Amino acid sequence: AAAGGRGTRGRKHPCSWHTFALLEGRREMSHKTAEERLRRLDIELPTPAPPGGNYQQWTIAGNLVYIAGQTPVNSEGTTVFTGKCGAEHNAASAYKAAALCGINILANLKAACGGDLEKVEKVVKLNGYCACTPDFTDHPKVINGASDLMFEVFGEKGKHARTAIGVQSLPFGAVVE
Repeated sequence: AAAGGRGTRGRKHPCSWHTFALLEGRREMSHKTAEERLRRLDIELPTPAPPGGNYQQWTIAGNLVYIAGQTPVNSEGTTVFTGKCGAEHNAASAYKAAALCGINILANLKAACGGDLEKVEKVVKLNGYCACTPDFTDHPKVINGASDLMFEVFGEKGKHARTAIGVQSLPFGAVVE
């Protein structure tokens, strides 16, 4: 994912998801923090899994954090949603898989932010991929699983630009990434 952001002159690191923009010392006044919203949703973020290849799970550039693609794996690292949209999964079940990808994104984002999700200023961009049959066309409905989670956790800061794409296959047979 690529995203623009404010200049980085004089800034220390930031936080942004799939692209996230980080705050530097400022706190937006709100009634609920991201952690409080996660608790309300009964979501406990897992420890981020190690990368599956020669890459990093996240990297910071300027005031943006980029998160590597996340598949629907559980805390043991097992892919729990495999198959294709339009075959083994309909849009509703793949939506749940996308939400799990979103949880894994948040776990990596929290690590990138030194354990403080309140550093996130804005979710800038989210890219979603659906492994699907040629006739499946509900990609946006599926990727809403991750998009809705970003809004639930970050409120208005969680609204983002997005891409939802159908592909032939994904790593480890995952239905979404």
